[in-house]
Amino acid sequence: MTIDALEPQDPTPVRRSGAARWVVFVVVVAALAGVGWYVRGRGKAAGGGPGPAASADRIVPVQTTAVIQRDVPVYLEGLGNVVPIASVQVRTQVEGRLDTVAFKEGQKVKRGDLLAQIDPRPFVIQLHNAEAALAKDSAQLRNGRLNLDRYQTLRQQSLIPQQQVDDQQTLADQYAGAVRADEAQVESAKLNLDYARIVSPIDGVVGVRQVDPGNLVHASDPTGIVMVTQLDPIAILFTLPQDDLGAVSTEMAKGTLTVDALSREGDKKLAIGKLTVIDNQINTTTATIRLKATFDNPDRVLWPNAFVKGRITLSTRKGALVVPAPAVQRGPQGTFVYVAAADKTAQLRPIEIDATVGDVAIILKGLQPGEQVVSDGMNQLRPGAKIAPRNADARDPRDAK
Repeated sequence: MTIDALEPQDPTPVRRSGAARWVVFVVVVAALAGVGWYVRGRGKAAGGGPGPAASADRIVPVQTTAVIQRDVPVYLEGLGNVVPIASVQVRTQVEGRLDTVAFKEGQKVKRGDLLAQIDPRPFVIQLHNAEAALAKDSAQLRNGRLNLDRYQTLRQQSLIPQQQVDDQQTLADQYAGAVRADEAQVESAKLNLDYARIVSPIDGVVGVRQVDPGNLVHASDPTGIVMVTQLDPIAILFTLPQDDLGAVSTEMAKGTLTVDALSREGDKKLAIGKLTVIDNQINTTTATIRLKATFDNPDRVLWPNAFVKGRITLSTRKGALVVPAPAVQRGPQGTFVYVAAADKTAQLRPIEIDATVGDVAIILKGLQPGEQVVSDGMNQLRPGAKIAPRNADARDPRDAK
């Protein structure tokens, strides 16, 4: 057998087989496309497509809340921090060796309680020296005055010249000046001796000790000995926008304003106090005004430098109509809400708002008590849309705190 016998004699059958496969492929694709078009047409005919008719008939699940009438406290909130009424860095006022420390870190102390003792012996010696100088000069003063009395008697008898009397008067006055200087030295020595006994200047709590006994302490030491901080009562400083200054000043002029200290997240009430100070300057960088409120703090709930919220109650709106603040929408024509009608459709209702306080809005016009407004899911609504409402209670955010 030759090589030529193994080669195909007619290549035509191969070409015909490839063409046939292409024809079959085209027919299959056309058939699948036809089936898809048929199924899609049947789906639209059955109403399953997203056409306008289907959207109009769709029922939107929403949450509704009743319009209620009640007293609503009007308040303002601002972020701030806790500050002590008084905080004193206890330092020595005289130089010496720190003999003893009479407090424990974190201890509660009263004004006048002993905190530390500096070696008093050098100041005792100074006091003794001053007292000795005072005794000496006092004796000289007494002798000078006795001589002055004698000279004045002799002068009345014209036995001595007037100049001698004047000289003795001058000498007695010098002794008197020396005595007064000695008395001042005695007082200074007593004061230094008193400074060697370091006491608490205020009622409060001591912090971490900054120096150990045995060290030399100086009045110029930057850290001092310990920090004493008053924790009860205590204060918070918080800020409000400058636009709120007029309302706060007006209400403060009428009487004491209540301030609640809340946790930084605002979900927990820590203490109740009163507004005491409105700062005398507006911060031009932030356009805010600082306010200070004081609180009783027997349980030490408020701690210096902690971040808190200050909530100041300005007034109480009696019998106000309220809805959840998220229910109020804004459009080109103003504010509005969706009211759940009796036929379970959403009706657009224009309203006027008096104020928004926390999570509730106070309504002036447009709603009546008992009506149901959509408070969640209104982003899918249009006027007249069918709804599936589920009820929820409208609550003032203060009720949960």
